[in-house]
Amino acid sequence: MERQKVMERGEKAGVSSSSNGGGEVDVVAEMMDVIEAVGLYVGYRRTQRKECLNLVRRLKLLLPLLEEIKEIGNYKSVSSEALKTSLVNLDKAFWGAKKLLKKCSCGSKIYLAMESEAVMSSFHAVYDKLNQALDDLPYDELGISVEVKEQVELTRMQLKRAKRRADTQDIELAMDMMVVFSKKDDRNADSAILERLASKLELHAIPDLKAEEVAVRKLVKERGVQNAESIQQINDLLGKFKQIAGVDETIVLDGPFSSKNLQRCRSLLIPHEFLCPITLEIMVDPVIVATGQTYERESIQKWLNSNHRTCPKTGQNLDHLSLASNFALKNLIQQWCEKNNYELPKKDACLGSDGISAELIEEISSLVQNLSSCEFEVRREAIKKIRMLAKENPDNRILIANYGGIPPLVQLLSYQDSNIQEHAVTALLNVSIDETNKILVAREGAIPAIVEILQHGTNEARENSAAALFSLSMLDENKVLIGALNAIRPLVHLLQNGTVRGKKDAATALFNLSLNQTNKSRAIKAGIIPALLHLLEEKNLGMIDEALSILLLIASHPEGRNEIGKLSFIKTLVEIIRNGTPKNKECALSVLLQLGLHNSSILLAALQYGVYEHLVELAKSGTNRAQRKANSILQHISKYEHIP
Repeated sequence: MERQKVMERGEKAGVSSSSNGGGEVDVVAEMMDVIEAVGLYVGYRRTQRKECLNLVRRLKLLLPLLEEIKEIGNYKSVSSEALKTSLVNLDKAFWGAKKLLKKCSCGSKIYLAMESEAVMSSFHAVYDKLNQALDDLPYDELGISVEVKEQVELTRMQLKRAKRRADTQDIELAMDMMVVFSKKDDRNADSAILERLASKLELHAIPDLKAEEVAVRKLVKERGVQNAESIQQINDLLGKFKQIAGVDETIVLDGPFSSKNLQRCRSLLIPHEFLCPITLEIMVDPVIVATGQTYERESIQKWLNSNHRTCPKTGQNLDHLSLASNFALKNLIQQWCEKNNYELPKKDACLGSDGISAELIEEISSLVQNLSSCEFEVRREAIKKIRMLAKENPDNRILIANYGGIPPLVQLLSYQDSNIQEHAVTALLNVSIDETNKILVAREGAIPAIVEILQHGTNEARENSAAALFSLSMLDENKVLIGALNAIRPLVHLLQNGTVRGKKDAATALFNLSLNQTNKSRAIKAGIIPALLHLLEEKNLGMIDEALSILLLIASHPEGRNEIGKLSFIKTLVEIIRNGTPKNKECALSVLLQLGLHNSSILLAALQYGVYEHLVELAKSGTNRAQRKANSILQHISKYEHIP
């Protein structure tokens, strides 16, 4: 309770600076409270965690200054307006820092990832205000000790360096966000990307998803219809994350009443202990898990079927997976329903105890057997059906694997009929969206056969082979294996010569594989750089951002930098900086900065192509990220002014 008081103290009061004798001390006390409060914040969002922890550390470095101001008795004799103004400005900077840190601790994880550049700009604004306020303090008049002044100067230097520092953007996260929110992109591996995003944003556990839903609702109230499209994107993505976690629940934001809204309103009248922690709906068949928590049987079984081995509510590891009926709670629920004339939802009699229909289990078991049938038509129909079932939902993917479907699917990759091959590789793509199945598919030896189809299959089979390799490469161990089994060269070939869909699937797979240092070298030797340069020149393909994102990875490798230097790449890069979309410009500036950091001749070549005026313009009026990249490049150019 005391902790809550500290965190909330002064939220409504704002900055206090009265004209009476103790006014300044009140402001100082508030700032000390802010430092204590932000020290209690936890759970900073992954995309801003490092910056948040650094800011908290810097605020704590200022505590000795505040303590000394508070303890020194002669501050009251300093009646200058300068002291009062500087303390008020410092207090405002502290409150700005607290507000930003609270946002990064409690705000929507998806929103903060989408707006990472804008949030970083907010950090820079806080650094500026803190620095300016510290600069304005009359240290000598206050009689601040030399030791404390030195510590303040150290903090100011750190704030200046933090603002100048080039951001180390999570390229993989940025690429995945770009693909997920792209309206034009329809590639098959979206679910694999979603799983990686859920992991990166730490939105794969039920408590995290529930907290995110609360944060999104709060965001809607704060923003209203101002960012309607972005809010809808966030809402849709959160819904997909819930499906991955095995929660079949549509999220309805505040707005016009619908049947779902009304159902939610009714649920508010139901005693909290009668609601399943996963679905927040009244339980029909409550069961107890190993931690002692109670859930609706169907919901917790779906959670366990999705290969989760923790308690959704507590996050604790489950010692066993047995479910015990909670008869006492079930009786209480039934009594409450009778008393309040509330009708329990009807449970499907065809569903088994795990929430999966016996008919579906029988169908999948039969289809898996038919994959090994001697009759061609039986085998072909079975693989087509399994392909569709694996695409539909996570439960089906797990059932197909559990009933032995992966080995025969892998064997069918080598079947002589191209149609069978196409269905097999696509079925494995869909099955591999499940994390555990990625391991099983690779262990069954599927990768060499997938590479063979990538080289010689039909157009659709080649596209889906690339998507399958992308899905499998989500695991680091598979990145190494796929690279070692010579998949990169045919992927580069598809990037050069495939259909538009094929190029996109190849680009996504190559991006993922190039996160591995050895694979970067393989990709360079396979000719990826000329292929990417071609994508930059073919603007109608709409793949400039993808190409630049891969080039940014390749440019971090010495061989890549040498190879890029041999091509007329810099001219194309400057043209994109001049005429590209805001996102194009950001990516192009990132690549130019990466190259220029290691080779001054690259920057000189860019200057010859007229990049300077565009850098100056973007440094003033570009997006937040473009401004920082442009300023960093301009700083490096200034170092080489003496070079002829």
